[in-house]
Amino acid sequence: MKLEPEALRQLVDRTLDHYHSRAEAFWEGTRHHDVEQNIEALLRHIQTAPPCIILDFGCGPGRDLSAFVRRGHRVIGLEGAPALVRMARANGDCEVWQQDFLLLDLPEACFDGVFANASLFHVPRQELPRVLRQLHATLKPDGVLFSSNPRGDNQESINGERYGAYYDLAAWRDYLTAAGFVELEHYYRPPGLPCDQQPWLASVWRRVEGAGR
Repeated sequence: MKLEPEALRQLVDRTLDHYHSRAEAFWEGTRHHDVEQNIEALLRHIQTAPPCIILDFGCGPGRDLSAFVRRGHRVIGLEGAPALVRMARANGDCEVWQQDFLLLDLPEACFDGVFANASLFHVPRQELPRVLRQLHATLKPDGVLFSSNPRGDNQESINGERYGAYYDLAAWRDYLTAAGFVELEHYYRPPGLPCDQQPWLASVWRRVEGAGR
């Protein structure tokens, strides 16, 4: 059922409020997560000579901003929860934009890569095509999008106070190709475990012109 604008707004605000009110606990619970596999998956597909310009989409408290800086790249964070924005600016010593996923204001053809690690599943399903088109537009030609989301059977729900949409690979491919991306690779995480113990779907996509959209 299609949600009206006010219902959408409440859904996103509820999720942002969850992260804002639990910012310290979220930082402590995620600061030591190892996502090197995901960072390397994005960077190895970028064709631009370094340093690259990266958008960390849904950067949270800024853990991965520092990882890109250490590799010599320029990175800008984007986050909607005010407390996480403050933490990201302090932890990453980078520019961080406070924007939520329904009110994006992104520059055209600016970034070599977009790193959407554990963030796009919070976009309400009916808004996902629009958000993906905006990410397509903010990438430079042949730019690369990385995404990692908890996988599922294409259902959306409220988990505690947070909205989430959980896609399988086939459905995720449909959304991304419709937005003008071509798939470069995908894998499941954490590495080294049986598939039924890998709840995260990671995938890498290239912006192409004249496809989908």
